[in-house]
Order: sequence, then C-alpha cells, then structure tokens
Amino acid sequence: MRYNFDMDGTIADFYGVEGWLDSLLNEDVAPYLNARPLVNMSRLARRLNKIQRAGNEIVIISWGSKNGTPEYLRAIAEAKRRWLRKHLPSVQWNEIIIVAYGEPKQNLSHGILFDDEENNRNAWGNGAYEPEKIFQIMH
Repeated sequence: MRYNFDMDGTIADFYGVEGWLDSLLNEDVAPYLNARPLVNMSRLARRLNKIQRAGNEIVIISWGSKNGTPEYLRAIAEAKRRWLRKHLPSVQWNEIIIVAYGEPKQNLSHGILFDDEENNRNAWGNGAYEPEKIFQIMH
C-alpha cells in the first residue's frame, strides 16, 4: 500500500502562520519553514516507520504556491523538505513529490491520500481521507 500525505493544512499548520498570504505574494518561503505541526509528530513518525517496515510506501504529495514562479516552486520544495527533516527526522520517505499548485494529485500517485482539500479528495476517489483520519486509517 502507498500512503500519500499532503502537507499544508494536513500535517503542517501553514495557514496558521501569521502573514502567510503576504509571504506567498512576495515569494517568501518563511511560512513553509515556520508552520507548526498539526498532528503529534512523534506519534506520526512511529506510525509511519511501522507501516513502512511492514512493506508499505510513505509519500509526501504537496503543491507549491498558486501563481508562483518556477524558482519559487524550487525554493518551496526545499523549504518543505527542510520542514520534514526538522519535524520528522526519523522518517525516510519513499518519495517527496512537490508540484505546481493545482496539478492533479490523482495523476501523480496511487493508494491512500490524506489531504485537507475536499476537491483533492473527491478527485482522488476511494481511499482519500481528511487529516483527522490519519491515525484511524494507519492502524
């Protein structure tokens, strides 16, 4: 099985960072670096490592900023990788997919998706869940 995780609004409180929208408009990656975790990271790391040891893949599948330049997308991707290393240092992701805003996630991976965006879950179809279901689904 492949478990896919969105970041912003799913495991990272990106939208809780003060001034996040102004930062995006100024192509500043600070909100991606400064977001607080939305879930218990120790518990998540233990669960991720456990399901990976059982033969499952764990994947990040996340968007960059709406209307950002290609350079900004590259900077966002690096910021998100830094955030993951900081908050989930024991996790070795099978894949980290950071793509332009709006890219259909269902075309990039398969399996289970955890995403706060209802449109992404609907487009994914069966196997797409709200972030609140992470620990319930990954038992």
